Amino acid sequence: MLAVLGAGAVIVSALVAAPAQAAPVTIFYAAPDGKDAGHCSQAMPCSLERAQHVLRPSIKHGDVTVQLADGVYRLSKPLTFSAEDGGGDNTVHWAAAPGAHPEITGASSVGGWTPSSAGAGIWQAPTPAGLDTRQLYVDGVIAPRASIKLANSDVTPTPTGLTVDNPSLAYLATLPDQGRIEFESLGDFTNRYSPVQSIAGAQITMAQPAWDDNTWGWDTVQSSLLAAPTWYLDNSLAFLTQTNQWYIDPQAGTLYYKPAAGVDPNTLDIELPHLQSLLSIGGTYDQPVQGLSFEGIRFSGTSWLEPSTDGYADQQNGLFIKGAYDYRPADAFTSCARGCEMFERARTTWFQEPGAVQVSAASRISFTGNTFTDLGSSALGIGNDANATTTGVGYGASSIQVTGNRFVEDSGHGISVGGVLPDAHHPSDPRMTNKDITIQDNTVDRVSVDYKDNGGILSTYVTNAQILHNEVANVPYDGIDTGYGWGINDAGGSNDYVDRGYYTYNTLYTTPTTLKDNRVEGNLVHNTKARFADGGTLYNLSASPGSVVDKNYLFNISGVGLYLDEGSRSLTYENNVVQGGSFVFTNAYSLRNNTSDNVIQDNWYNSGGVSAPNAAAHNNTLVNNVKVSGANWPQAARDVMCAAGVAPQYRTALNANLFGLADCPVSSPVASGFATAGSSAAGSYFGQTGGTFGIAAAGADVWGAGGQHDDQFGAIYRAGSLASGSSVSARVVSVNDANAWAKSGVVVRNDLTQAGTSAGYAVVAVTARNGVDFEWDSNGDGYLDSSAHAAIDVFRPVWVQLSRSGTSFTASYSYDGTNYVPIGSPVTLSTAAATQDAGILSTSHDVTQSAINQFDSVAIRH
Repeated sequence: MLAVLGAGAVIVSALVAAPAQAAPVTIFYAAPDGKDAGHCSQAMPCSLERAQHVLRPSIKHGDVTVQLADGVYRLSKPLTFSAEDGGGDNTVHWAAAPGAHPEITGASSVGGWTPSSAGAGIWQAPTPAGLDTRQLYVDGVIAPRASIKLANSDVTPTPTGLTVDNPSLAYLATLPDQGRIEFESLGDFTNRYSPVQSIAGAQITMAQPAWDDNTWGWDTVQSSLLAAPTWYLDNSLAFLTQTNQWYIDPQAGTLYYKPAAGVDPNTLDIELPHLQSLLSIGGTYDQPVQGLSFEGIRFSGTSWLEPSTDGYADQQNGLFIKGAYDYRPADAFTSCARGCEMFERARTTWFQEPGAVQVSAASRISFTGNTFTDLGSSALGIGNDANATTTGVGYGASSIQVTGNRFVEDSGHGISVGGVLPDAHHPSDPRMTNKDITIQDNTVDRVSVDYKDNGGILSTYVTNAQILHNEVANVPYDGIDTGYGWGINDAGGSNDYVDRGYYTYNTLYTTPTTLKDNRVEGNLVHNTKARFADGGTLYNLSASPGSVVDKNYLFNISGVGLYLDEGSRSLTYENNVVQGGSFVFTNAYSLRNNTSDNVIQDNWYNSGGVSAPNAAAHNNTLVNNVKVSGANWPQAARDVMCAAGVAPQYRTALNANLFGLADCPVSSPVASGFATAGSSAAGSYFGQTGGTFGIAAAGADVWGAGGQHDDQFGAIYRAGSLASGSSVSARVVSVNDANAWAKSGVVVRNDLTQAGTSAGYAVVAVTARNGVDFEWDSNGDGYLDSSAHAAIDVFRPVWVQLSRSGTSFTASYSYDGTNYVPIGSPVTLSTAAATQDAGILSTSHDVTQSAINQFDSVAIRH
């Protein structure tokens, strides 16, 4: 047997009771410094590529495991898995060794930083000539490219580009490397990128055909649907003025970075991606990949470069158009700014954003307990369109399990399942059907960083997709999206698109799509819709017979909670809890579309209302939906709230239900060494799990100026811990209170038990929607009355810090815990005691309700 398996293989029998005929498990060993030779033994581990080759003869004898030792595996090219790499009826497990935390990355570490002459505070480092990237990862966090924000009055879009209307931007025409600059636009549901061709005088000429692609269709650069767009110019060394921004010059082989004052980037882990994908798991329909498992691995370090050359003419949720359309009307900039017949013709030519880890033409593939982070596109793509795969074979994903993984700091979707082209919804070969996909107990937090139109989890044309007990949080667009196509491809089509001329050029189907029998259940979804007016926290497009959306808990959401958009048909929504936002919208304004035959029953909500136009005409049934007052949820609703989200064994500091709700806490009391103080209207909840803390405090506010006299909060602190030369800092993982001015952060005070009276009082707090506030008591009366503000992105973890020197206090914030940016100027608190209480604080800004806000990395330094 050993001669067949390879001399270095180890055969291990299961330690648990098993049938006598159970096959043994063969184990091979890999290490970051493993060789591309040998038998991958424990004594002489090999590289990942070598292990892939060596294990193949063993597959027919039973399950095989490749144990990955601790460390970073830096790839020079993506790992590809074809049919011969799968286990067939058996399974090949690629798994972390016991106690190990292996990382597979497509990035290289950047060192050799020196101060640059490019500008104040800028450093530079050498990079391989010709290497370009759209992402840079600093201490595990996506650092933003150098950019400037434009007012809508600064420029005017034209058919060829932009006219500069603001004289202060005249310097743009003098910039070098103008072809590397990009125009970025955020509309109502799209996030578009267009490369610049050149700048002369007051005219910015955009590269074609990317500009044409971005100026016809819906929610275009020049004509967003609902709200004024947000515009930026990205990617010039001249724009590198803000802390933690960067710029790369591929031709010179130089990377520029601006750390915080006093920070040497040589002390940071700065990762430069050079691959666009890490894993490609894909066979053919005749020979699919079968039987692969990936367990306990960190996947990181990619950058998707296509938008740099072709632009990103986003249409919705990671689907985009590119290239020239010979039938685009000559006057499309005006005639097609809000749709036209020729644009409708183009819908069957769309492209899909690729995944950093890709699965297609494959079955019995599982991902368990992995981390997908620092990835430059969608993190995990399953059964996507062929144009989004490196194999060129799309779809055909079945029996895929995605369980207990973390998706964080990724540029696109956390998970993207299914495609949108004809073979996705009406497969020409039944083996193309994407089916039996389970996405369960995953944490999707802070994704869609660069492609903000991407939902946290997207499932398009799939049969039996089970999206169960995930937590999706801190996303700029929707939480969980199901379906696609606006009903266009359903049996009988859509009369709206008959009117638009779509079927003059495209197929009117008479049979159903593959979208059916799906379930979205038990998910905890919060802090959604940070950047867009349109969309919904749980959102569906097109008919999905047999599909059910139930027992989900949505809170701290913007816009619509349950959104049944065009063509949504034959779905059931029941037993969901929607806290905040608007409860439900069925997009059936048109009597000619097919948003019909849906049942929305037995749900609870406490804000907004029901928007169900033409409900009777569309046979949309809404019954027994209960609006409650404030937080007066009935017990059945509380049961749903407490059960939502990931199972306990998969929870991390990112999970809101690490603590549960104030009504169903699961954490331990605060550890010894800390004290708690509460002055909120309805009491406070305090909890701790390891180094993670939770506070819920239903307080009016902490503010005493302008006629207010509020000092209601909950705090966890160390008494007498802050003196001159000390600082207190914490990472605010998530502000889950609904009010836009709810605050969570760090606090110092002479005596935190004396609300409304004790002096020496200052707070640096992350708000729910309005950036970070530094507030202090300027006159010593025990109330905060002065403030400075930083208008930053708060839909992500933010570190806040208060530092003391004598009676001078300095406030700052950071996205990575190292590069701190000052908020305002230092202030003097003349009434500060020699030693003060210091810790973390929350107030809900709402005396009727509060959620548990999360903190970690709490530190008081001397």
